[in-house]
Amino acid sequence: MIAFRPLEESDLPQVEAWLRTEHVAQWWRDPLEIAVEKRRAAIEGRRDVEHYVILVDEQPVGMIQTYLVADHPDWGELVGAEPEAAGVDLFVGEAAAVGRGLGPEILREFARSVVFARPETTAAVATVEEANRRSWRAFEKAGFRRVRDVEEDGLPHRLMRLERRYAQ
Repeated sequence: MIAFRPLEESDLPQVEAWLRTEHVAQWWRDPLEIAVEKRRAAIEGRRDVEHYVILVDEQPVGMIQTYLVADHPDWGELVGAEPEAAGVDLFVGEAAAVGRGLGPEILREFARSVVFARPETTAAVATVEEANRRSWRAFEKAGFRRVRDVEEDGLPHRLMRLERRYAQ
C-alpha cells in the first residue's frame, strides 16, 4: 500500500541520507546542503512547495514534492505550463525499493490523492532529464505523456504532463 505523509523536521536526516545514495545523487542536481535547506524552508513555511515522505507498506522509501506553477512563474514560463498546473518531483531513496515498479504506482496515487485533491489544479507536470530513462518511463507508465523537450539547467529534459481527467 502506498501512502504519503507531510515531511517533518525529524525526516531531514533520512532525506539527506537518501540524497547521498548514488542512484539519487546522479539525478538530483541541487548540492546536498541546498537540497536539505530547501526542504527545511518548506517545512517552516518559507517556500511554496509541499514535501511528503513516500510510504510503502508504512515504511519510508523516498520523498515526493508538489508545487503550483503559479508560485514559480519563471519555471512555468520555461516549460510552458499554465499557472493552474502543479509541478511534481520525486525520488525513491531506499535502494531495495528501486527497480520494483513502484514509481508509476507512487505517481498515480500521488496525483490522485494529493495533486488533484485541489479542484483548481488542471494538470501535473514534471521535467525529467532525457538521460534518466528509468524516471521518464515511470512517468509514462503512470499516464503522463511527453509534451515537448525543454532545456533546464543546461540539460535536455522531457516535459511530462498528466491531465486531471486522466488521473481520476
